[in-house]
Amino acid sequence: MNKQIVHDALILTAFTLVLGLILGVVYGITKEPIDNANAEAARQAYQAVFADADNFNQQDYDVDAANKMVADAGYNDTIDDVEQAVDKDGNVLGYVITVTAKDGSQGSITFSVGICNDGTVNGYSITDIGETPGLGMKAEDEEFYSQFQNKKVSAFTVVKQTPASDDQIEAITGSTITSKAMANGCNAAIYYFQNALGGAQ
Repeated sequence: MNKQIVHDALILTAFTLVLGLILGVVYGITKEPIDNANAEAARQAYQAVFADADNFNQQDYDVDAANKMVADAGYNDTIDDVEQAVDKDGNVLGYVITVTAKDGSQGSITFSVGICNDGTVNGYSITDIGETPGLGMKAEDEEFYSQFQNKKVSAFTVVKQTPASDDQIEAITGSTITSKAMANGCNAAIYYFQNALGGAQ
């Protein structure tokens, strides 16, 4: 009986070691392509909100301090990345701030927000979303995201009627939660820009 248990344990251990080795090899093979794909997706998001930029320089920042700053301002979002947008001569055009909105209807939504030096919001570009098709997924549609483009505001507010001012965003029909998550994420980026990156120049 004991010999059988030891025998089975040895087989299980050997199987686990082999499986671990295989997973390690697969991870080693796929890690670089996955990292490259993620980097390219991020760059495309940056370019989408800063078409005039020639390059993007990642900025060092205190993640914990940044997240505390926006949390203290009432936003349920995180600051995931800060990029300086520059032209071909190295002149700073503004910043791309990547945020994760934690209050989407189906989970978190990650997107990049472009903000010019003068505080004008160029718009946003989504990199990760899992909202309901036909409802919250309309946050990716131009009809909705265009409302955030070329707006110089201190914060966006979601309304259910036709907007009466630049700071108002008409909600996606049947998806007010997603609409507010997108607005709040943009607001968190604007707040961080104003209070940590020098604000409008």
